[in-house]
Amino acid sequence: MPPAAPEPPYLAQGCVTPYPRSELIRQRLWSVVQATLFRFSLPRAHGFRARLLRCFGADIPAPAQVVVFASARVFFPWKLRLEPRSMIGRKVNIYNLGPVTLRRGANLSQGVHLCSGSHDYTRWSMPLTTAPIEVGPNAWLAAEVFVGPDVTIGELCVIGARSVVVSDQPARMVCAGHPCRPLKPRPDPT
Repeated sequence: MPPAAPEPPYLAQGCVTPYPRSELIRQRLWSVVQATLFRFSLPRAHGFRARLLRCFGADIPAPAQVVVFASARVFFPWKLRLEPRSMIGRKVNIYNLGPVTLRRGANLSQGVHLCSGSHDYTRWSMPLTTAPIEVGPNAWLAAEVFVGPDVTIGELCVIGARSVVVSDQPARMVCAGHPCRPLKPRPDPT
């Protein structure tokens, strides 16, 4: 019998998790807390939810000064920084495989998705790649915006609803689109 032909390569061949077992266990424990205590906390218990995130390693200097809705999801709390007066709205998904920072007053509206990880598609094993996301001071991401890895959104920037942000967006601009791009200057709020 002739030897079997080798199997042709396929995507994710030999792919393994880059995370140590201890970090995966910690993430699973957070998932349980997030699905129970966090999710079913009282509607105005934003500080309580911020303190839960902080218990799991989130960098939140002033938990009483942030807004975090119960339906929001955070994958790795220890890779999240929330500065005072920042807000994570309803059904926001922070898939923070890399660091995510919300500066003072940054505001994520309902359904925003921040994803700080991707895969190296040039390799068959498709290893995980991560890069930080930073939402600048008083920037506003409108409903259902998607932000990819290695993106910085400038101070007072407005990102229009359902925009796909895959590159840095400048400060004090109204930006929108698929891909997102600057459209016009943002006037100072009154």
